[in-house]
Amino acid sequence: MAIYHLEAKVISRSFGRSAVAASAYMSCSKILNDYDGVLHDFTRKRGLVWEHIFLPENVPQEWQERSELWNAVECAEKTKDSRLARELVVALPVELHKEQWINLLTDYVQSNFVADGMCADVAIHDTDGHNPHAHIMLTVRPLDDKGKWQYKTEKEYLCKCNGEEKGFTAAEFLLAKSQGWEKQYQYFVGKKKVYMPPSEAERHGYERVNKYPKSTKFGRQNPITAR
Repeated sequence: MAIYHLEAKVISRSFGRSAVAASAYMSCSKILNDYDGVLHDFTRKRGLVWEHIFLPENVPQEWQERSELWNAVECAEKTKDSRLARELVVALPVELHKEQWINLLTDYVQSNFVADGMCADVAIHDTDGHNPHAHIMLTVRPLDDKGKWQYKTEKEYLCKCNGEEKGFTAAEFLLAKSQGWEKQYQYFVGKKKVYMPPSEAERHGYERVNKYPKSTKFGRQNPITAR
C-alpha cells in the first residue's frame, strides 16, 4: 500500500542554498551558477529516473534548459537572503510503473502550478527500487504576460465607495481613485504617520494636536493624544 509523504520547503540564500545547486542535484547534472561563479556538479549521483521542465506559455523558451531558468531566477534576486524557489518532495506509489508516475506528476504540476504561472522543474528519483519520489522546484516570482519577473508581494489598500469595501494594489488604486474609491484608513502625512482619520479619532476620545511634541529619548510622541 502506498504511504503518503509530502515535504515542502523554501530554497533561500539565508540558509546558504541556491536554486542552481538544488536543480543540479535533483537532475544529476552540472550547472554553473552565474550569480556566484560556483560550479555545481552532481553527474556522479545515481537514482535519476526522469526529469522535465514545465513552463507557462508566456516565458522565454530557452528556459527549457534548467541552467537558463535557474540562472535567470538567481540573477533576478539581488539580496543575500532572497527566497529563490519552493521545493516539494513527494512520495510516489511503488505499485505504479514509470509511465504512470510521469502521467500523475504531469497532471499534478500542470493543473496546480503551471496553470497559476509558475515554472516547474521536476525529477523522479528511485535509488533502490523501493523509494520512488519526486522533487518539484517552483519559481517564486510571478511573471507578466511578456514573461518578465514581477514583485513577489504587493501592498493592497482597503478602500471604500458608497458603502462597499474593496482591495486595490497601488497601481490599481490610481484608477480606482478616479472612480470615487477612497482608502478606508486614511493617515496624516508628517514626521510620523497616524493611521486614524480625525472622525474616528474623536469617536475614540482622542484629539488632534497642531504640532508634534519635541523628541524624547525614546523617539517622537504620537501626534494624537488622549484627552
